[in-house]
Amino acid sequence: MIIKPTLTDLLNKGDNSKYSLVIGTAKRARQIADGSPKLTNAKMESDVTTAAIEIDEGKVVIEK
Repeated sequence: MIIKPTLTDLLNKGDNSKYSLVIGTAKRARQIADGSPKLTNAKMESDVTTAAIEIDEGKVVIEK
């Protein structure tokens, strides 16, 4: 369960579409799981949480 960043924080980073946010976060989490280097220094167990933090920090941008 992701507590921080909040859903509202993440939606404000993109096009305000929950669908795009879910797809973008899942794609980035899959990249991390496949060995792509993490773009944040946050130590998280979950690749999904790491992806969400990267989006919140502006290191990953979700495009339409």
